[in-house]
Amino acid sequence: MASIFSKIIAGEIPCYKIAEDEHYFAFLDISPVQLGHTLVVPKDEMDYIFDYEDEYYAGLWKFAKKIAQAQKRAIPCKKIGVAVIGLEVAHAHIHLVPMTKEGDLDFDASKKLHPSEEQMNEIAQKIRNELKY
Repeated sequence: MASIFSKIIAGEIPCYKIAEDEHYFAFLDISPVQLGHTLVVPKDEMDYIFDYEDEYYAGLWKFAKKIAQAQKRAIPCKKIGVAVIGLEVAHAHIHLVPMTKEGDLDFDASKKLHPSEEQMNEIAQKIRNELKY
């Protein structure tokens, strides 16, 4: 059965898309820990990130770097934090989170934000505007 991320990639579930290429897809997390929190997902669905072949794995991080650089330019923050957790969705993914302090990378469900559709669209557009290929 396809993961929720595969359904998003296939266009079956809407998302706030940031970018995609032939192998990878990036979109805003709908329950962000910080505004601009983005998920970078391989299109080849696999549960555990370290099970990917080296070339594909390296390509995922290269794609994530482009997204993080665009986030850094678009969102006021000191750095873009990175987390690979992979327990909620059985489809490997990288969390890219704008941070100004260590506590900004806290995945406690009670601390997640609930931005409006308008905010999400605005943030996604700001990040897309900063993408450089």
